[in-house]
Amino acid sequence: MNVGVLTLELVVYEALSLKDKRRVVKSIKERLRNRFNVSAAEIGHLESRQRSTLGLAMVSNDARFIHSSFDRIVEFVRRNGAVSLVDFERELL
Repeated sequence: MNVGVLTLELVVYEALSLKDKRRVVKSIKERLRNRFNVSAAEIGHLESRQRSTLGLAMVSNDARFIHSSFDRIVEFVRRNGAVSLVDFERELL
């Protein structure tokens, strides 16, 4: 069994309040869960108006599948117009 963890550092430039940011982040988390079958949670910058850190986890019997899924997730988030991807980190456990 392989467990992959992906951490995404995001900026939500258009958020004028925490409520705006949480709406955008919630939408992204739901789309990631539905499209890529990952677990997702906001794990950092919870009280920051324009910053967010998302943690994603995936379990598979194939490490290559996790790596390719994480590549597609990073590209998906980069193409999202509501947020900017500042940094990401992946780890395979």
